Amino acid sequence: MTLTLRVLAPDQSVFDGTTDEVILPSTTGQVGILPGHVTMLAALETGVMRLRDGNNGWTSIALLGGFAEVEADEVTVLVNGAQLGSSIDAAAAEADFETAQQAAAAFEGQPPSTEKLKAQQALARARAWMQAAGSN
Repeated sequence: MTLTLRVLAPDQSVFDGTTDEVILPSTTGQVGILPGHVTMLAALETGVMRLRDGNNGWTSIALLGGFAEVEADEVTVLVNGAQLGSSIDAAAAEADFETAQQAAAAFEGQPPSTEKLKAQQALARARAWMQAAGSN
């Protein structure tokens, strides 16, 4: 048995096909989905979703938060943004991560602010893209 998976961002369909297993970055931790999983709705945070195809191994997709619905061996993932790890330039992703890390570090110990939140979000995004690029 397999799962039908659709990953949709506002500007594109990132993935539409079948897979044997999905691991989602939910807001409560990693969630594994196999065929026969119970119906579920989960909030997703910025992170890396992994797909396992028995023949080709693991594929990574970087996600920018959203929701996932599991129903009758169909998984629909609606996100704010996404990119296949295989299409991410690993060197550029690592450089973006280092830049975002320095920007976030500049706000360490400071009270909450819009700028601090933006820096933390940029760091989470850069980390996801770097991880997705490096795990293919």
